[in-house]
Amino acid sequence: MKKVKYILIILIFVLGLAGGNYYYNIFLKTNTKFNKDYIFLHIPTSSDQNQLLDSLKNYLTDIPKFIEAAGYKGYLENIKPGRFKIKNGDNNTEIINSLRSQNIPLKVTFNNVETLNQLFGHISLKIEADSLSLVEIFSDKDFLNDLNLNNESVFSLFIPNTYEFFWNTSALQFRERILKEFDVFWNDDRINKSNKINLNPIEVMTLASIVQKETPKVDERPTIAGVYLNRLDKRMKLQADPTVVYTIKKRDGFDTKIRRVLYKDLRIKSPYNTYFNRGLPPGPIVTPDISAIEAVLNPMDHSFIYFVADVSNPGYHLFSRTNAEHNLNKRQYTKWLRDRNIRR
Repeated sequence: MKKVKYILIILIFVLGLAGGNYYYNIFLKTNTKFNKDYIFLHIPTSSDQNQLLDSLKNYLTDIPKFIEAAGYKGYLENIKPGRFKIKNGDNNTEIINSLRSQNIPLKVTFNNVETLNQLFGHISLKIEADSLSLVEIFSDKDFLNDLNLNNESVFSLFIPNTYEFFWNTSALQFRERILKEFDVFWNDDRINKSNKINLNPIEVMTLASIVQKETPKVDERPTIAGVYLNRLDKRMKLQADPTVVYTIKKRDGFDTKIRRVLYKDLRIKSPYNTYFNRGLPPGPIVTPDISAIEAVLNPMDHSFIYFVADVSNPGYHLFSRTNAEHNLNKRQYTKWLRDRNIRR
């Protein structure tokens, strides 16, 4: 009887040891095979088990043991999409816990983008939504009609900044976030300021894009904004060189380098050419940064109507109230171009 008792104890010990070893190998043993401190794993929306394992195969030492552990934990029936951090040395329990509940957002920054296609191409490199789905969601007719927008003015919705998104953000979710940020930015104070200059937020964004392209000098932008608002008040054409540059790029490609606007360019027929058309272009020519938007909302109060680059102070301009003054100021700029043989 005593012998049987010892055998049972030994058997229980062996089984316990085997069970502990099994548990350790399945749940607690390191199961990574990459050299970095960590990797980010992207699991697409609606991934099945095969797609999950295809994403994991280059990072795990033992896929079968991961499958077994995931099966015990019920993860394979509830695979979550997203961007997940797996650390070097993680075991299956840690990996599954991360994949189950630790979708990590990423930062998306955009500024100084000239077209929607450029913007969507940039965004699609950051989140799951591809550029085509982004184009489709922002060109939806019902969406545009509800907001009184069109395919050009919709570009005004994008407030340049750094935002956090989950990688598995859909095109619709991205659009909803952009609208939310637009509404937050356009608070009562900014709306009141836009009303004082007789522009709506969409028009402010368009004018701000021109101001941004006119000067990189943030301290000069309120003065530039004041000039354009004076022209609008007098029902003059804006005659903004950046809109001509945009017109040429829209025609010839946005990688086209243009150092000088020629007289023949001023006659190009395009809704964006403010030498050819009166008023604002149909949409922004770039995503304006906050300083350009604020410059339009808080313009300098002056009577200047004209300006030209100041070659003695690079980046800045000389301002004038009359065409005669402007022609005098213009001489130093045309001489500077001529001396450097800048023809285009």
